Amino acid sequence: MLFALLLDISYAIMGAGIGAGLAAIGAGIGIGKIGGSAMEGMARQPEASGKIQNAMLVIAALIEVAALFALVICLLISFKS
Repeated sequence: MLFALLLDISYAIMGAGIGAGLAAIGAGIGIGKIGGSAMEGMARQPEASGKIQNAMLVIAALIEVAALFALVICLLISFKS
């Protein structure tokens, strides 16, 4: 009985760690793609660089918020167990 409980807790903590890692990796890849695309767009149209940069920053902030939300969920799962 105790072994099953400890196994469930360890699975929850392991899942939270994997989820936090995947959220961080996904956010890094997403922000990298957005940054690369924004640089390419600014190189093609230098006159629109201000608008492109503003849009890039807003979207990067939204991705960071989604990643932070995922990390908070993972922390809640790990501390709930």
